[in-house]
Amino acid sequence: MDHFLSKAHGRTSFSAEHEPVLRVRPGTGEVIGFETNDAEYEEMDRFKDLDKVTTPFNPVTGPVHVEGAQPGDALAVTVHGIDFKEYGWSVSIPGSGALTDVMGEEIFTRKIPIDEAGAHLTDTHVVPLAPMIGCIGTAPATGGNDTVMPSYAEGGNIDITDVGPGSTVYLPVRVEGAYLFVGDLHAVMAQGESTFVAIETEGVAKVSVDVVKDLPLRAPRIETATEWIFVGIGDTVQESIKRGYEDAFCFLTQEHGFSKEDTYVLMSATVHSQLGGPTGSQDPDPLHPFQAIGSVTIHRVPKSIL
Repeated sequence: MDHFLSKAHGRTSFSAEHEPVLRVRPGTGEVIGFETNDAEYEEMDRFKDLDKVTTPFNPVTGPVHVEGAQPGDALAVTVHGIDFKEYGWSVSIPGSGALTDVMGEEIFTRKIPIDEAGAHLTDTHVVPLAPMIGCIGTAPATGGNDTVMPSYAEGGNIDITDVGPGSTVYLPVRVEGAYLFVGDLHAVMAQGESTFVAIETEGVAKVSVDVVKDLPLRAPRIETATEWIFVGIGDTVQESIKRGYEDAFCFLTQEHGFSKEDTYVLMSATVHSQLGGPTGSQDPDPLHPFQAIGSVTIHRVPKSIL
């Protein structure tokens, strides 16, 4: 790592009102380490009472000011690696996730050992690690975006499994300098995050940044070795799906020169969609702060057709 940002720089919002803790030039290849925090899960395990948890939920580390990034550009964040502690957490938070009705009102916690063999989920189940960043984003033009929910055009708590080593995340730039934040590391997570948490763990995400000039995005996009992934954010689920498909369509026609007819046929045969993270597209009802409104979806364009 060329730079290290400790978890002491944890924030509870994505906002340009936070003073940058680092300023970097894009395209240098310099690697920035973002240390993240999981103290809230330690406290849930200790107290079994949300009212006694004092650590902010889902803090993000940052921000990093990227020189030359201007509104209308895209920030390209390449993930080079993620290092974990020797354990993570699985927790059930009352009122959160698709399984809240069956899990009930009591907090459940389990400390998950992590080693070279993988994540030890039960006495008999060890699964390979699949490191990922759950929460990554830039600052909005004004105010601040929440680090828990919903998901935003600028990123946020998107919880998409493909945001891991080897991938590049493209985020809209709304303010001069972009203001990048990273948090919420997962050792492994099933796509869709049914429980609203994954195997959550403290660690260090190592990334580098670049700027793509004049690339206005209405939602994040992710590049892997084999795919371009477009994030749909909308209310209802159908609107989220529609927006993600439209962005994939524009990518193929406007950025790669396919005719709309060819694009239509190719998408019908090769572009797959999935449920994205569980955080929704709009602010939740204050009385039910962990229940999402709207949906996040993901739409996969294989590089083999380009």
